[in-house]
Amino acid sequence: MTSRLLGRRPSTPVRSAESSRPGQGLPSDMLGQTCSRVGIVGLVFATLWALTIVMNTLVARWLGEMAFMRDVWPFPGNLVAAIGIVSSLLMTVLARRLSGKPVLVDLGSGYLVLQCMLVSILSQWALVPISPRISWVCIPILFYPAIVPNTPKKTLVTSLLAASTEPLALVITHLRGVPLHLSAFYLLWDFLPTYICAFLVVLPVKIIHNLGQQVRRARELGSYRLEEPLGKGGMGEVFRATHQMLARPAAVKLIRSEILGSSTPAAARVITERFRREADAAASLRSPHTISLYDFGVAQDGTFFLVMELLDGLDLETLVERFGPLEPERAVYLLRQACDSLAEAHARGLVHRDIKPSNIFTCRMGLEVDFVKVLDFGLVKAIGDGDQQSTLLTAPDSTTGTPAYIAPEMVRGDGVADHRVDIYTLGCVGYWLLTGRLVFQAPTAIQMMYQHANAIPVPPSHQSELEIPAALDNAILACLAKHPEDRPQNATELSRLLAASVPGESWSEERAHRWWERHHPQPNWVQPVESDHRMLTKTVEELWAPGETPAPALDSARL
Repeated sequence: MTSRLLGRRPSTPVRSAESSRPGQGLPSDMLGQTCSRVGIVGLVFATLWALTIVMNTLVARWLGEMAFMRDVWPFPGNLVAAIGIVSSLLMTVLARRLSGKPVLVDLGSGYLVLQCMLVSILSQWALVPISPRISWVCIPILFYPAIVPNTPKKTLVTSLLAASTEPLALVITHLRGVPLHLSAFYLLWDFLPTYICAFLVVLPVKIIHNLGQQVRRARELGSYRLEEPLGKGGMGEVFRATHQMLARPAAVKLIRSEILGSSTPAAARVITERFRREADAAASLRSPHTISLYDFGVAQDGTFFLVMELLDGLDLETLVERFGPLEPERAVYLLRQACDSLAEAHARGLVHRDIKPSNIFTCRMGLEVDFVKVLDFGLVKAIGDGDQQSTLLTAPDSTTGTPAYIAPEMVRGDGVADHRVDIYTLGCVGYWLLTGRLVFQAPTAIQMMYQHANAIPVPPSHQSELEIPAALDNAILACLAKHPEDRPQNATELSRLLAASVPGESWSEERAHRWWERHHPQPNWVQPVESDHRMLTKTVEELWAPGETPAPALDSARL
């Protein structure tokens, strides 16, 4: 899975025990879904109130209304229905503004009581003994908690309050001077079904509550508790998580057991081996610009997981998509940090093989900003150890990498590729940062890889409105040479070329802090952003479903 460990550090520790907030029976992402349903219920109720007006004004005139309806419509019926519509639309707006906030669940409970009060006023305004009778109030009492579940205790309290709106409406009718002429026995049977519904609705809510607890327990991996999802890919998902004892935020990357189960034995082996390699590589590297690994293991249900540091920032793909091409000096500043990470990996005989903007993250790190982290070593390969099983992470005769960021020798299948494939792909990243464009444009992955193997790239300065120094143009084009021997031979050499291509210290700490204060002022969780060319920036293996055979290595002559 090509994951992006997105997110920002929370301002307060997440409690691992039962929370006192509304909806504490559900994980936080489920709580967010529950809150979003409050707005849906508001729209449903607004529609029903509008339908009530139509029925009791237009349809009643056409079909002939019952005599007692003249005491309710148009007054107070139209006024009550209007209040119902306005309050429902207001609740929908609040649901959008307070999306994911636990207080919305309590506001929704109050909204339910208000709607039941409006229904009760209409049903008790003109007293017509009809027995047996089930009140219209039963519908929202049963409907709302099933759509917007709260804790069983709060559901019971809310439902009892909603059921009590009918006796209260009857008292209001009596205070208006309307004679009741109703026996106590009739009143008992009139209100009893509503109170029965108030108690019965707790049963499904209790079931939902218990399921939420089970989901929460199932989402505990070792000492970490999973929270909201941060990303999803072909092999699994990435979740924000919190260490239950240290309250330390983390990003947990999972391989779902059902993905392994649905794959062929060979594909499952490739997936698990890639996952293990990512853990081994991240654990062996000490560069501050390489993502830090906290933990690795297998859950009781067979789910593989990696626990990594949680980053406050955004990947370079999202950076350019949101804010456009970067100033040359900033692009160089970010690329040189990526070179530091790759230099250590290459010195240890490891090749990343999937360098691309979405795998390079710029973030806050302590008091520093624009601090680069290189992510996702899932396609890492060791060089020169002589063991084919330890040097191949993918199926035999397969092309690895990402179509929009793949070295020509990987496309051609020229023997065993070395660390210079990372130099090429980092040049593609630099091209993206400077121009906001891919090096080559093509409608399909196959055509894209063909161009990497054969086409001559247009200099970045010809694709950008920004003034790009000739030396930086040459450095990027040198990285994009078709043959490895024509490129900078290692990441350290590339870093020196980049440093010489722009004025020294031109991207200052002060400029960086100003940018971050303006565009990324406070920690706040963000979701992955999908781009229009995402298909061309996915790993080649992700273009095939689990169990299918990846494409064979491509020969440029055959293309």
